[in-house]
Amino acid sequence: MAVETIAPDWEFDRFDDGSQKIHTEVQLKNYSKFLEEYTSQLKGIEEALDDSIGDVWDFTLDPIALKLLPYEQTSLLELIKTDNKVLNKVVTVYAALCGEVKKLKYEAETKFYNGLLFYGEGVCETSVLEGESQIQMGRFISFLQELSCFVSRCYEVVVCIIHQLAALYNSSKLLKSVHHNPGKFSIPEEKLKPFEKLLLKLEGQLLDGMIMQACVEQRFDDPAEAVAVSKNSSFAEEFAFNIRSIFTNVESKIGEPSEIDQRDKYAAVCGLFVLHFHIFRSVDKKLYKALLDICKKVPAVTLIANIVWFPDAFLTVKVPAAAKLMDKKSLQTMKAQRDTYLQQRAQTLTKDVQSYYVFVTSWMMKMESILSKENKSDKLAEDLNSRCNVFVQGILYAYSIGTIIKTTMNMYMSMQRPMTKTSVKALCRLVELLKAVEHTFHRRSMVVADSVSLITLQLQSQALSAISNAKKRVISDKKYSEQRLDVLSSLVLAENALSGPSTKERRLVASLALCVGTQLKTFKDEELLPLQVVLKKLDLISELCERVRLQCDCSFLYWHRAVFPIYLDNVYDNAVDAARMHYMFSALRDSVPCMLYAKHLESCDQLLECFDKEIMDVFNEHLLNKLCKEIEKDLRLSVHTHLKLDDRNPFKVGLKDLAHFFSVKPIRFFNRFIHIKAYVTHYLDKTFYNLTTVALHDWATYSEMRNLATERYGLTMTEAHLPSQTLEQGLDVLEIMRNIHVFVSRYLYNLNNQIFIEKASNNKHLNTINIRHVANSIRTHGTGIMNTTVNFTYQFLRKKFYIFSQFMYDEHIKSRLIKDIRFFREIKDQSDHKYPFERAEKFNRGIRKLGLTPDGQSYLDQFRQLISQIGNAMGYVRMIRSGGLHCCSSAIRFVPDLEDIVNFEELVKEEGLSEETQRSASVLDSVLSDLTSNSAEGTEYFKMLVAVFAPEFRSAKNMHLRNFYMIVPPLAVNFVEHSISCKEKLNKKNKTGAAFTDDGFAMGVAYILKLLDQYLEFDSLHWFQAVRDKYRKELSVVAKEQTVQSAGQDEKLLQTMNLTQKRLDVCLQEFELLYFSLSSARIFFRADQTAAEETQEKKDEAGKVGMSPEGSTPAESSSK
Repeated sequence: MAVETIAPDWEFDRFDDGSQKIHTEVQLKNYSKFLEEYTSQLKGIEEALDDSIGDVWDFTLDPIALKLLPYEQTSLLELIKTDNKVLNKVVTVYAALCGEVKKLKYEAETKFYNGLLFYGEGVCETSVLEGESQIQMGRFISFLQELSCFVSRCYEVVVCIIHQLAALYNSSKLLKSVHHNPGKFSIPEEKLKPFEKLLLKLEGQLLDGMIMQACVEQRFDDPAEAVAVSKNSSFAEEFAFNIRSIFTNVESKIGEPSEIDQRDKYAAVCGLFVLHFHIFRSVDKKLYKALLDICKKVPAVTLIANIVWFPDAFLTVKVPAAAKLMDKKSLQTMKAQRDTYLQQRAQTLTKDVQSYYVFVTSWMMKMESILSKENKSDKLAEDLNSRCNVFVQGILYAYSIGTIIKTTMNMYMSMQRPMTKTSVKALCRLVELLKAVEHTFHRRSMVVADSVSLITLQLQSQALSAISNAKKRVISDKKYSEQRLDVLSSLVLAENALSGPSTKERRLVASLALCVGTQLKTFKDEELLPLQVVLKKLDLISELCERVRLQCDCSFLYWHRAVFPIYLDNVYDNAVDAARMHYMFSALRDSVPCMLYAKHLESCDQLLECFDKEIMDVFNEHLLNKLCKEIEKDLRLSVHTHLKLDDRNPFKVGLKDLAHFFSVKPIRFFNRFIHIKAYVTHYLDKTFYNLTTVALHDWATYSEMRNLATERYGLTMTEAHLPSQTLEQGLDVLEIMRNIHVFVSRYLYNLNNQIFIEKASNNKHLNTINIRHVANSIRTHGTGIMNTTVNFTYQFLRKKFYIFSQFMYDEHIKSRLIKDIRFFREIKDQSDHKYPFERAEKFNRGIRKLGLTPDGQSYLDQFRQLISQIGNAMGYVRMIRSGGLHCCSSAIRFVPDLEDIVNFEELVKEEGLSEETQRSASVLDSVLSDLTSNSAEGTEYFKMLVAVFAPEFRSAKNMHLRNFYMIVPPLAVNFVEHSISCKEKLNKKNKTGAAFTDDGFAMGVAYILKLLDQYLEFDSLHWFQAVRDKYRKELSVVAKEQTVQSAGQDEKLLQTMNLTQKRLDVCLQEFELLYFSLSSARIFFRADQTAAEETQEKKDEAGKVGMSPEGSTPAESSSK
């Protein structure tokens, strides 16, 4: 503080008016406000940066764990301090003994139980080498020695506890094989004798199943210490009374929803009953019968893993005097009760799963809603109380579910009864619910950690309040007695213990103190029960994480892993909730910590590897491999639907959506993540690649299956990258170039996909040519082939345009077109400047009357084909250009900057390198310049082909071509009729003449209109608008007629109307498609510019220095 920094010589003048304190408080408030705002800002930034950062923890990815268990740094002697010295000593002794018992219990559960359980595991039975089992036992001897010491220690602690309480009241087969082959095991024979004695001692103490019996049959009377136990009647009476009172508490809770550890206490009560019998040799028959009656509710208790304890068998063997009093019939009835219990359990399992499913999911929702709410200061106590109740409820659900699973599975196993698949599925569902509880606690670890400390403080304050009231009551009573003084001292001790952190030592001291403090009716009945509930909650909340881990521990599944294949089959059959596998693998992982205590192997890693391999083999066999095969089968059948291999109707054969497996996050198991999606993708990639290399002609099928896998299942498949120069990669550019006249007549062009499709073929497949094929050819033959191809196309177009000119010059055609032009000029004002559809149809029909070819084609059909071939040639030029760009861009992609390419020849000369290097640099420079010019300049082929033919088309001697724009509407009508006919053939068995695309026509029309500079003249016809008006008008008439006929109930006429409507819709759609294709094609030829505008643009460009677009491409110069 600032006050403390004042110099000593100013001390005399010091005056405090309280202003400094007020100023400090204001600053502290401001500072805390700033911290809160800053924290919320940081949290906002974190959440904005990454979705995974926040309060939610992922169970599989946490490198850091959060331990909430408080640690006691004060010794018991310092904790237990009151003015009552005798009480201090008594409580200290019992606290130390209780602490010792807990440590021994923990050591037994972790170290010794697991070491014994896993003995013999991790070794394949078929491959056990001679002497391996002896070596394993040899490794195990040191563990047995430790266990022997541990058992002796337990005996001593039991004797000590009994003495303190009383004082308060007045392997031989293995050795033979070593004897026979001492040389094999490198052991001198003289050392075997003492070793054999040691083993006999260990066997007698540990391996004959007499550890418990030996403990209770110890001599508890110790004359040397003057401790009499067996003759101590008051101790015997108190002992029996406490057994009865503990049993009463246990009996009332067993089987109830609030049951938490009563089954373990029941086993403990039976153990105490046996101990009491052996010390005092008296039997409480009523209590004995009551203990056996519990067997109806609890026929078995799981002690650890797969070790089941049957209370009826235990009590009849350990208390034979009482067992003799029982009739044989009742003993047989008890055994039959186990079978009855199992049958009932099997019947109710499915119902239990459903009810617990509802309970746990609603509890999870409560957890999320409670923990997501901010703490309000005015409702803090209420909020903490609700959180405490939800936490406790979670532990109770976990205990109940865990008890059902362990008891059912272990009883089936120990009684060797077969389990139905339905029961297995139900039990696996319960395992998932159990892990779901644990994961929910873990996901909200941050908020739980925050809440636990506040809840423990609240519970401590409630307990302290109750104790304080009792203390006041004792103090107010003026009668003095030593008992009253002890009670008061114990209440003070309990207060002191509960005033600090909620460590296990403090809670132990408090509970021991309250055992004395609750005597003499210091607490009213209505006060005592709430206090006991508060202390029970305090125990649970203080050890919340440990309790959750303990109750949700599924390490017992190691002994029941035979259920895993059945579980996986069930998951595979019900793929919708495949994500639940995370819970099962989390449950299987619980076995790992226990395996680390295995002592019979050279390293516990052997056991872990064996378990890992076993689980992964089952997982591969029952899920992954089945999934891979099923996906591959589905893709094959989908691609080969035309073969009609089997009935795939989902209504008949059912539908299984396996795509759910691919949305499952990677599953963590041991030191790996199992990513189902990646596994299946890799399998399909490998299969498709291998099978394609074996049969290259199937590349298209596997490519389709690869695309289908991406579309249907969202799998990111790897491209096969097999050699592209195969016969199936389409025709070669050189081949097409030499036979371009054949190519344009046999292939159909698709404008949008830039692909050529073969019209008809004798094979099962139609050939296609796309940009990739062209790029492959250019890469094979070099970029020079592009210009040669354009020159060949130019020669081809010259021939075709000659035929085109002859057709347009024909008197029949020319006269009709001039007549139509004159007619349109006369009627355009009346017809809203739209060329009549009927006129185009009339032209089409009129041409048919002039005569037909042998295959039924009119002259207009042939003219349409001519224009389509011209358009196909232009489409081919476009594809050559795109393929060239594709090839050049992939070749030049390693050049950093196309605008600034260094001259390697000059650089090499500067460095003074050899002539060979200079020549190499020169070649590199020429290659780079060639590539850049091809990728940048050599792409204006359309412009060039327009420039070559346009002057001739627009000259005065070819005036007859000026009528072309008027023949486009009849041609459009002809094209649409042809297109509809081709598409209808696709659905017929005989597919001769079938086609779904022919954009060459639109391309040819757009090109010729550009050459004649007739875009404006064609647009003035408003042809496509006229078509739309005509069909819409007819459709509205049909619709009205349908309305009338539907009222008249004339079905035949109604069917006719429906067919008419369908035909009109199809025609309108085809005209629209032609309109879109023509509009797209016009873009290539700069439809926005007239010839005059283009001429002006050229003049402007010629005026600029070094900007001559014409004559720059090699193709143009060669074409000229």
